[in-house]
Amino acid sequence: MRLGQLRAALVLTSALLALPAMADTTKATPTSKELIAKSKPAEWRTPDPENLLYMQLPQGRVVIELAPDFTPLHAQNIRTLVREHYFDGLAIIRVQDNFVTQWGDPNDDDNGDKSKIKPLGTAKPKLAPEYTRSIDPKLPWTALPDGDVYAPQVGFSEGFPVARDPAKGREWLVHCYGMVGVARDVAPDSGSGSSLYTVIGQAPRQIDRNLAIAGRVIEGMPYLSALPRGTGPLGFYTQAAQRTPILSVKVAADLPASQRENLQVLRTDSATFAAIVEAKRNRRDAFYTLPAGKIGLCSIDVPVRTETSAEAKH
Repeated sequence: MRLGQLRAALVLTSALLALPAMADTTKATPTSKELIAKSKPAEWRTPDPENLLYMQLPQGRVVIELAPDFTPLHAQNIRTLVREHYFDGLAIIRVQDNFVTQWGDPNDDDNGDKSKIKPLGTAKPKLAPEYTRSIDPKLPWTALPDGDVYAPQVGFSEGFPVARDPAKGREWLVHCYGMVGVARDVAPDSGSGSSLYTVIGQAPRQIDRNLAIAGRVIEGMPYLSALPRGTGPLGFYTQAAQRTPILSVKVAADLPASQRENLQVLRTDSATFAAIVEAKRNRRDAFYTLPAGKIGLCSIDVPVRTETSAEAKH
């Protein structure tokens, strides 16, 4: 063996010896439930009640966590609308299969009675399009290792799915299941937060960076995803009787503590979340005989639980 070949062989051997031991592929990977049961209290965060919205439907309560670090203007405007009872008495106006559920003023629809549109009060009718923001190195960031079709990097920040373009120094929230976006007209600044939607189907990532995303549903998603589909264009309801009324929307901070949901969200910069991601990437049990070895951003649910519960809701 030549000297150069010997050196190369020694380098390769040293690298292999430095690798961690191979995982036992015959052993089933732990489930999210099992990993969460072993999590530590410090790995969970309690959302700021100022950023939580309670939307009461006849079927039950939907809890939305706003994302003011990514869309601060929209978060503030939505709080103003809620505190001035704008959404109370409005309705779910659109349910498009495999796309979104949307709520707001039925009279603001194309077929509505424009003379009866509910006034916005002191909320702003137009906002700057907060589609992306500068990457903030101070915010927690957990990158996924498997790449993405729509962005150079993807991962999680503060419990929200985020895409990044480091070359341009920009990051943005993405349209995964349960994310809450701001409906608008054609003009980029025409969205105020008076009409909102949540993704109820496969992630429509093609509309990322074309609409502002204000937050995500962290409880009560079935109340929005299981509604009858609209039969009009784009899933809009054609008759008033088809719409689900919104009884009220409130900011959690405005309610007594006894009336708040004691929800906790698993920190996406925690060891338990990293273990959940890896378990989902390489799932092996009696059913999954061939692990994928990869996972997409929108295939990961961030666990949510009640403060006194040892089990996550997702």
